[in-house]
Amino acid sequence: MPETPPSQTQPSQTQLRRAVSSSFIGSVIEYYDFLLYATASAVIFNKVFFSSLDPLAATVASFGTFATGYLARPLGGVLFGHFGDRLGRKRMLVLTMTLMGVASFLIGLLPTYDQIGSLAPITLVLLRILQGIAVGGEWGGAVLMSAEHATSRRGLWASFTNAGAPSGMVLSTAVLTGTGAVMSEQAFLSWGWRVPFLLSIVLLAVGLFVRLRVTETPVFEAARDAAARNEAAWTPAARRRKAPLFDVLRNHPKTLLLAVGVGLSAFVAQGTLTTYLIAYGVRAGFPRQAVLNGLTLSSALAVVGIVGCAALSDRVGRRPVVLTGALLMAVFGFVLFPMVNSGSTAVLTLALVLGQSILHPLMFGPLAALYTELFATRSRYTGASLGYQIAGLGAGLAPLLFAQLDASSGGGGTTTTSMIIAASCLLTVLCVLALRETRGQDLTSVAVVAPASGDMPGAAKPSSA
Repeated sequence: MPETPPSQTQPSQTQLRRAVSSSFIGSVIEYYDFLLYATASAVIFNKVFFSSLDPLAATVASFGTFATGYLARPLGGVLFGHFGDRLGRKRMLVLTMTLMGVASFLIGLLPTYDQIGSLAPITLVLLRILQGIAVGGEWGGAVLMSAEHATSRRGLWASFTNAGAPSGMVLSTAVLTGTGAVMSEQAFLSWGWRVPFLLSIVLLAVGLFVRLRVTETPVFEAARDAAARNEAAWTPAARRRKAPLFDVLRNHPKTLLLAVGVGLSAFVAQGTLTTYLIAYGVRAGFPRQAVLNGLTLSSALAVVGIVGCAALSDRVGRRPVVLTGALLMAVFGFVLFPMVNSGSTAVLTLALVLGQSILHPLMFGPLAALYTELFATRSRYTGASLGYQIAGLGAGLAPLLFAQLDASSGGGGTTTTSMIIAASCLLTVLCVLALRETRGQDLTSVAVVAPASGDMPGAAKPSSA
């Protein structure tokens, strides 16, 4: 077989590197903003925006505003997924990053409850919804930019988008922690917490510079060209049926539901380890700084874990890796809270490292490639985003549910919480077993699906990019 000329190989490799770096940096910035809110909701917003409530109720209310961002994520996935499948991945990524940066910057300028009353938490919720829409549209496009540029080791390259989440957590926690360390508690709660949010505008400028240098994916361009040739003869009814959302809901409902189930436990674990456990640890008597230090360390190690587990899935398959993680996390859910209740900072840190850096990456690392491989090119952005973001509700609702259970029980007992974690893991196991292995899926082989014979004269056969 003749070798590929260097002139053809080099641009592809250059664009792959740009796509992966763009997806990673963009994801870091998006999740810096999104997860900065998570940390702030656990240790700051209950005092700043819900100061009229008692501490436990304020924590529940703060987690409630945190959850609204996750509720808005599927909307962002559908909205940006539709246009991403129609117009291209790159345009949507520029829009989502801009929306996220502006929303986070405005949170940094928001007056407190003591200044404008109930209008403060209402505005906070609205800005959180915009954050959710932005991150909901970001993930699918960023993953596809890497996966559709890759010709091999798709799991590895796509995983850098998911690795952006713990990297963003490290960055946001470090900035928030550093800001709090250089000023008094009173000054931090008065104005210091705003600094990390205001820095979002600087990160936005950096992210846009990197992202604008990446070209559209070759898989999408080939699919768009083929679709343009085929759709010229389609009837209006055929075009409506080929809308990305309609295609996913009508032709792939089982795949969508299984995708949601596969990812749910990873997000429930994520919400527990990165959000709920912060508030739980502080209430258990740990200094806020000790909990944040443990979270920062485990988040940094999680980057290695996610990339490593994704690379492993390129060798042994997506299913075995996710199955192993779900089974281990189901057991760990019953060990996690006794470790925190030990009162030892070292044991607390160990619990965070085990959960977030080793077990969670087994479930989370392969997801980027797996979701990409489940859907056809012309509805891949929509299908992957919708499945991933609906599953992502687990990360937003789990802390709220666990905080409510804690409040209703008066702070006694975590068995029910552990059972919920285990149940979500069991659902993931069942869904993974129902899915076929996707590791060897050719993304171009399902690039375009032609309409039914009654919709298009000549009954064109399915086209491939």
